[in-house]
Parts: sequence; C-alpha cells; structure tokens
Amino acid sequence: MHLVIVSGLSGSGKSTALNALEDSGYNCIDNLPVSLLPTLIDQIQLHKDAANQSFAIGIDIRDAWQDLAMFPSAIEPLRAARLPFTVIFLDAGAEKIIQRFSETRRKHPLSDKHTNLTEAIQTEHQLLLPMRDSADLVVDTSALNVHQLRDLVKERVAEPNAVGMAVLFESFGFKHGPPNNADLVFDARCLPNPHWDPNLRAQTGLEQDVMTFLDEQPLVQDMLEDIKNYLTRWWPHYQANNRSYITIAIGCTGGQHRSVYLCQKLQAHFAQELDNVQVRHRELGHATKESH
Repeated sequence: MHLVIVSGLSGSGKSTALNALEDSGYNCIDNLPVSLLPTLIDQIQLHKDAANQSFAIGIDIRDAWQDLAMFPSAIEPLRAARLPFTVIFLDAGAEKIIQRFSETRRKHPLSDKHTNLTEAIQTEHQLLLPMRDSADLVVDTSALNVHQLRDLVKERVAEPNAVGMAVLFESFGFKHGPPNNADLVFDARCLPNPHWDPNLRAQTGLEQDVMTFLDEQPLVQDMLEDIKNYLTRWWPHYQANNRSYITIAIGCTGGQHRSVYLCQKLQAHFAQELDNVQVRHRELGHATKESH
C-alpha cells in the first residue's frame, strides 16, 4: 500500500500529476479538505496490508483553505502507523502561473473584484506554506510541459519500487535561474567551456565529442571527484534523516555542456551503488532513469 498526497499552487499542474498517478493504477481523490484527511486515513489503514492498493489525494486552496494549517498534524497518524506515504508539492514561478492562467482564461480561486491575479498568487503561496514545508518532494514545473510533468511524476513517484532514497541529478543553466526544488546546488561555470570551441558549440554534453573534450580537462575531473566524494560522505546522513527524495542540481551558464556532462557521469557512478538514480537535463527537456 502506498499513499501520495499532491498539493501545490493553482496552475502548477496538480491535475496533470493526479491524472498520471491514476493512469499508473492509483485510486485518486481530488480536492479533499484537510479536515477530512484523518477520516480518510482511517479508511486507508484498512487496506494497509494490500500490496496492490495505492491511493493519491489532491489537497489545494479551492475549499476550506482555513484548514491548511492543520496539515502537518493531520499526517502525524500516518507517521505513527508507519504507513508508506509521499507528499508532493508542485511549485512554479509567478510569471509562469500568470501565463498559464492567461492561456486557459481560468479564474484563480482567490481572485475577485478586490484581489488581482498577482495578489492571489502571493496569498496562495503563503497559505500553502504548511503543505510545502511538509513535502517530501518539491517539483518546480515552470519549465515543464504537460507531457514532461506526467513523465516526471511516473518516474519519480508512481513507478519506482526500490527501497531507499530516490536521487535526481538535474542539470540547468544559470542564465535561466536555478531550480527552486534543488536540495544541493553545484556551480560548474568555473570549468573549461566547450561553447568556445566552434566545433562543439552546437552539441550538448550528451554527445561524444563534448564528452571527450571534458574527459580530457583536469579541472572537470577534479570537480567530478570532489562531488562524488562529498555525496558519498553525506548520503548516510540524508538517509538517516528519513529523506525519500533528494535533488542535486548542477549548473553551468546555458545548461548545455558542462552541467549535462557532470550529471551523466554522476548518475552512471551512483547507479552502481543506489537503487533509484535518475537524471534530468532541464534545458534539454531530457530525462532518464537508471537503477540496479
């Protein structure tokens, strides 16, 4: 049995996430007031020994938002009963949320004749802080389309059945801003840049010519070893803190070469030691998973 609780900002993709979980066999309940969560947990516990029973619950701002502050205490019975559950929070930048509402022409749940869309988003962000602070996994959907979000939910939540912490290496470009869901961020902008080689500029860190170039750079190999050693040293402490997910973001200027290369190398290395190691290249719209 597994329970997934999905929350997040309006327009961040909660319906898409729930649809992805439903397609993966989860029994889904959307827009559940927090006050009803304890009663539902009692019912779910009746199925806790059923290996093929999985549930997903959507909780957001639409109804009984005054109860959201109760959420941390409402999930304590799950922890006390040692039931397997995951809280996912979907986030996105205000500009992206505004763009999405403009495209769909939908009304924000908190907007009215006295509250414009920007103010509604700011208020919602504050009201949802108890949910965000309780989340096991925060996903920034700003750079994701519907299909990428569905794939990410399936890869990180619905399909993995390995025991232990799920690790994601994510490359990004600093010129587009770091991902706000990262637990650790490493900066690769100080490394030799293939961008300045005209023969490599149009390629990415997934292509052999770029990989060969970076393989031959001592500074790149030094940073790679330093990150490996740091993570190896601190994995046990993250796991001891009951972390289910950890995202390690590595950035370079454009997110095309150095950060992509390092994430690929780190995924290949740690997939030999950990059960659930994934990689995502934000600026390339590319994600894969490796496990053993």
